[in-house]
Amino acid sequence: MFKIQKGYDSQSKTFRLPVELIDQLENLAAQNKLSLNQLVIQCLNYAVSNLEPQEEDSDKKSENK
Repeated sequence: MFKIQKGYDSQSKTFRLPVELIDQLENLAAQNKLSLNQLVIQCLNYAVSNLEPQEEDSDKKSENK
């Protein structure tokens, strides 16, 4: 039997974003012929994958107390 798959599990969440950021994202999505949702997913995946490691200073400070 034929079954359409989304490609990934998803869950609906609501986020409040600055109006200026929404405008920029909508423009980028339109320019690249993507849905706003697809663009936001790509942006978030990139941001999470490219996070700088957190410094251990906060751990050391709590140990010294």
